[in-house]
Amino acid sequence: MTGSTPQTRGKYDGQGLSVAIVAALFNQRIVSQLLEGALDCLRANGVDPGDTHVVRVPGAWEIPQGLEEVAALGKVDALIALGAVIRGETAHFDFICAECARGVGRVASKYRLPVAFGVLTCETSQQAEERAGGKMGNKGSEAALSALEMASLLQQLRS
Repeated sequence: MTGSTPQTRGKYDGQGLSVAIVAALFNQRIVSQLLEGALDCLRANGVDPGDTHVVRVPGAWEIPQGLEEVAALGKVDALIALGAVIRGETAHFDFICAECARGVGRVASKYRLPVAFGVLTCETSQQAEERAGGKMGNKGSEAALSALEMASLLQQLRS
């Protein structure tokens, strides 16, 4: 029975939070839509634009390194990873997706920071477009909400 069991949940309140977004330049058309969704979401949920920083890296492979450098500075409450990897004709897709995800997870664990994963791993460009503001929503915005919720949750658990 959950009625009597204490629960701790994060909130979508970004007031006073500092958030960095590491966004890939590769597949720029898709990633720019993800980035716009994330920035709109952060502003709508109280993150001051002056407390948001965007770091651009060449592609999904470089996202973990960008996150690592920002996290090491110790000046952010949450990180958001944004990118788009679209399957091609070789196994390159599998390696990039796996290592990007693994690297993002390592940064979250090492620095005990919320790191939202807004990297699309799609079979086709159409799938990516649908997830970057199309009929499947904007996964950049969803990643921003996750970052805010986790930052709030971790603050509560640590206090």
